[in-house]
Amino acid sequence: MPVPENVDLSHLSAPAGGSQQLTGHLARPEGPGPWPGVVVVHEALGVDDVMLRQAERLARAGYLALMPDLFTQGGVRRCLVPTMRASRSGHGRAYQDIEAARTFLTESPDCTGAVGIIGFCMGGAFALMSAGRGSFDAASANYGMLPEQLDRVLAGACPVVASYGGRDRMLKGAAAELDSALERLGVVHDVKEYPQAGHAFLNDTEVGPRPLRPLLRVTGMGPHPEAAADAWRRIETFFDTHLKQPTTSG
Repeated sequence: MPVPENVDLSHLSAPAGGSQQLTGHLARPEGPGPWPGVVVVHEALGVDDVMLRQAERLARAGYLALMPDLFTQGGVRRCLVPTMRASRSGHGRAYQDIEAARTFLTESPDCTGAVGIIGFCMGGAFALMSAGRGSFDAASANYGMLPEQLDRVLAGACPVVASYGGRDRMLKGAAAELDSALERLGVVHDVKEYPQAGHAFLNDTEVGPRPLRPLLRVTGMGPHPEAAADAWRRIETFFDTHLKQPTTSG
């Protein structure tokens, strides 16, 4: 199994106005490269074992997966609120940190030069914001909040695959709104809502403070293996088309 290794991204983030200290977690596929790259943007709870396993899964699928720790400089308590705000506003050092991770991949001899982005929860919002910036070849947004100016942000976006849970009360109607916007803008996309799934349904185990987990279950938040299996199938198929065969992307 491809276990992520720690890499220092500070030399790429600091000069660009990002974090002065930035750690990344790099998961390499087995066998000879080069491989397409994927920047993995973590949930609001930060880098944990669940998020690292998401990177490992992408590596097993044949992608050089790099997850920048957006909370490296200050930890969750100091970084969560400003980073969450950045995920909706489109401004903040997190974008320079994400770009640092993308640059690391494109400069690596192990990368083909095709790079996508995938995000979960807070990271899903960053994936949508980043899709229209012209840097990535494909984006996967998973239960990410929609940008306030959706059409402006996604105009000219790279191909987008997105997954939402129908029981996710925080994002009710988000899948339909995103699908309509991408269709209107002529962006290649695959958006699906899973009626029985809630927020964070792609996680393979429960997360969050243990005393709150029973409450989170009641709200429908947490793993949904059937929906997750289908969503991962769609993500991998989409990335295979637009990253492993970039000439076919629209």
